[in-house]
Amino acid sequence: MTVPRGHVEGVKVGGQEYPVKLGVWIMNQKGRRAKLTPDKLQALAALGLEWAR
Repeated sequence: MTVPRGHVEGVKVGGQEYPVKLGVWIMNQKGRRAKLTPDKLQALAALGLEWAR
């Protein structure tokens, strides 16, 4: 799965929608992959992120 760095998703919480910078979050996780636990890497890989395998 490829997510552009500038991708933003809207998330509804309590009837209000908030923007979430998904692309930035994924890039941050990728940069920290050496520090992620095996469980977190497995969860990201299950979502289709090839670098987490």
